[in-house]
Amino acid sequence: MGLTGIQIFKLLPKTNCGECGVPTCLAFAMNLAAGKAELDKCPYVSEEAKEKLASESAPPIRPLTIGSGEYAVKVGGETVLFRHEKTFVNPPGLAVMVSTNEDAASVAGKIERFKKAQYDRVGLKLRAEMFAIKDVGGNADAFCALAKKVTDEVGAAMIFISDSVDVLTAAADKFKDKKPLLYAATAANAEALGNLAKAAECPLAVKGDGSMESLIALTEKLSAMGVKDMVLDTGTRELKKCFEEQVVIRRAALKDRMRALGFPTIVMANEMGDGLMEEALVAATFIAKYGAVIVMSDLQPHVLFPLLLERLNIYTDPQRPMTAEQGIYPINNPDENSPVLVTCNFSLTYFIVSGEIEGSRVPSWLLIQDTEGLSVMTAWAAGKFSGESVGTFINKSGIKDKIKHKNVIIPGYAAGISGELEEELGAGWTVSVGPREASQIPKFLKSFKA
Repeated sequence: MGLTGIQIFKLLPKTNCGECGVPTCLAFAMNLAAGKAELDKCPYVSEEAKEKLASESAPPIRPLTIGSGEYAVKVGGETVLFRHEKTFVNPPGLAVMVSTNEDAASVAGKIERFKKAQYDRVGLKLRAEMFAIKDVGGNADAFCALAKKVTDEVGAAMIFISDSVDVLTAAADKFKDKKPLLYAATAANAEALGNLAKAAECPLAVKGDGSMESLIALTEKLSAMGVKDMVLDTGTRELKKCFEEQVVIRRAALKDRMRALGFPTIVMANEMGDGLMEEALVAATFIAKYGAVIVMSDLQPHVLFPLLLERLNIYTDPQRPMTAEQGIYPINNPDENSPVLVTCNFSLTYFIVSGEIEGSRVPSWLLIQDTEGLSVMTAWAAGKFSGESVGTFINKSGIKDKIKHKNVIIPGYAAGISGELEEELGAGWTVSVGPREASQIPKFLKSFKA
């Protein structure tokens, strides 16, 4: 049984220096107990305490980073089986496969689609992050040339896939600063790739032969060699069995604290689906449970976008609503005479209201106030969408510098704040009450006169 936060706290230096990323040693101890932090984040912990806490403080699923820069993918670090228990932490990385025997036009097309398939949603950029580069034929020069093309044109995180230790050695030596995932250590080459991963300081994929026993034997061997950052592939390519194995790995790591399986996993969806649509179904399955890296043969926009939305929804904290960023949103190229509407920052409200305004074709300013993700009615009832709070927000938002008129439109459900809001905004301002239902916004705007 793991140590409690208080037991861990007694072994910490109690300096409250904040260098670990949290303000107090007690908070850090609680994070250690929950598996949300690593002991080496504390620069002042004693060697004696390190020895006592080493096994207890390590997260049940080791967090690690693949790649560098803006496309770096952090995986692992999960602490629950079900997102409603707390939350899932690190979204799985989505990768597209390119190989050394693939024609240049095909590779160029995948790179172009990768760069274009980026979507803005609720202030977040949704996109794939990774390229899986596969060696066919054992030509290290061709492999490194393909990796360089991906690095130069995209900068994505990379997975290096080869059966040849020599090819992986050449690529790891040339691109080790990019922190690629080396795929894959097997019973036949575990020692060589283990030494390579340590020397290059790159994460290492570990591939079993389809049995959990083979995977455990490999991770135990590599751990004994000093390899820390591993990603697991059971070797199974049948959907039902692979799904079962993902659940077994997660349960063993979280419930039984089985260190040999306490690593993130990789799913080769490109080897499990017959065609891109089947690959998408496989990918969707393991975005939910419990793939950390998912490789596909291509990333067509109509396939990728639903997967990105699924990932966003599943890896959004269920205890904290999705929100839009507070601020001014110009819609349909508004000018100084365009109407001004204000609403809350609950993401669903933002998307519906902004969509209706856009559909009306009426140039408008939409002000989004931070209501902690609450809807208009709930925020009004909680006092977070009051005349005072809305007025303060409008006064500080900068909208007064963008318009000549003095009129603001509030949601129909918040009609009760109109008087207080007029007082807060000052002399000359008029508050108009808009419709209760967003579907009525286009009709309202077309007949509205500030």
